Amino acid sequence: MHQFRGTLVIPGMHKPITVDDVLLNSIARKYLLAVTEAGKVYRRIIAQKPEGSFVAEMSLDEADVPQSPAKLFFILAAVAREGIPLQTIAPKFTGDFLKGIDYVGDTARFETEFRDHLAVVGRAISEFGLPASLKLSVHTGSDKFSLYPLIRRAILDFDAGLHLKTAGTTWLEEVIGLAGAGGDALLLAKEVYAIALTRYDELCKPYATVVRIDRSQLPDPADVQRWTSAQFVEALRHDRACPCYNIHFRQFMHVSFRIAAEMGERYLKMLREHRSTIEHNVTTNLYDRHLKPLFVG
Repeated sequence: MHQFRGTLVIPGMHKPITVDDVLLNSIARKYLLAVTEAGKVYRRIIAQKPEGSFVAEMSLDEADVPQSPAKLFFILAAVAREGIPLQTIAPKFTGDFLKGIDYVGDTARFETEFRDHLAVVGRAISEFGLPASLKLSVHTGSDKFSLYPLIRRAILDFDAGLHLKTAGTTWLEEVIGLAGAGGDALLLAKEVYAIALTRYDELCKPYATVVRIDRSQLPDPADVQRWTSAQFVEALRHDRACPCYNIHFRQFMHVSFRIAAEMGERYLKMLREHRSTIEHNVTTNLYDRHLKPLFVG
């Protein structure tokens, strides 16, 4: 990497990168071992599965601090050295990407950083021979509605691809569908919440970096038992204009999927009974609220 010492000018970035030994040593100390291990994992997989039968992604989004564009550039250099044909990389962006709710942070700062990262990925593809299909991945990307117009403009300007991770929002649409159906389905949704609340620490601990729940703002299970379908749906559905929307309730339900999984066939049977309603919710949420703002406009 000696040829990169000095000033690195990457087209599309808002300012050049100053590269010196301090920067390179700090990146090497923090990331080089991890990338080396990722190389070992990739070679283990490729020994068992045909090339092209899986997608290689590297996730950095749960680090303590965001990766600067400079760090991302040299991380990708190390990835190329390991021979990993990376398809997506998920950096930690500035601001908070919390489960199931909108972005918390400075959107203008995010846009600048996101564009810089797009420029870095483009340069890394040409500089290091990484796959032309390499793209940024936004993890915990569901429901970040305030960012989607900014992301869309950026990927159009850079003619870049995008991977958006949205799995959890589909689980919430299942619960919303059950609650909206009323009857036994509503009772099951209420039961999931009541059981989950007794296991609060267990359920939240794995997601400590991506939830910000004020436990005092979670509704009392006794009150929830008296809720109508509309009350449950309005508290859970991501509609910031609705006065009943509760971001703490939504985040907590987001990490409570394990309770439904433990119900097994009982929960699955209820999903099958209300499939049409749930399918409509999931399709509307993913297509109208996620895909269209990002890729249709």
